Amino acid sequence: MDCGPHPGDDRADRLRAMVAKRKPRPTQSRPRATARCGMFHEPSMPPATADLAAALGAAHPHWRRFTDDVHLSCGPLVDEWSFSRAFGWTLRLKQPARVLVYLTPCASHFLASFVLGEGAYKAIRRSGGPAAIMALIDAAPKYAEGRGVRIPVRTKADLECVLKIAGIKASNAK
Repeated sequence: MDCGPHPGDDRADRLRAMVAKRKPRPTQSRPRATARCGMFHEPSMPPATADLAAALGAAHPHWRRFTDDVHLSCGPLVDEWSFSRAFGWTLRLKQPARVLVYLTPCASHFLASFVLGEGAYKAIRRSGGPAAIMALIDAAPKYAEGRGVRIPVRTKADLECVLKIAGIKASNAK
């Protein structure tokens, strides 16, 4: 009974040569991003207000208006800074039972990240909005918790849209 190539056998040498020349198979998992998002990657402390303002630049008034308006319209909320290796420091605006929005400071803008349940998603689709942002929401991956979407906020129009999304999400509590 022959169980395959033996040392010194030409077949063994040919098999080793074939394996050495074989190209690696592409992985089935999703590629990982090599560039880090966010601005603040020092895990020992969250950003100071002055550092946040400097990093956001022209988007800092949008950050302040967003946090102020969401606190007024969707409150009571708790502000909680959290750190991750991928995004650095992120501000969570939390309702008692869930996170309403994650805000990640970036260079000259910020990301407003939402996990949208099916009810909030349908309400946002009905309410309309800029085509580019609706496309982001439609393309967002769907998880058991909802659709995870990150919306860059650079302009007043972006700000108005994410304020509307936050209001819809807050009113669609489970």
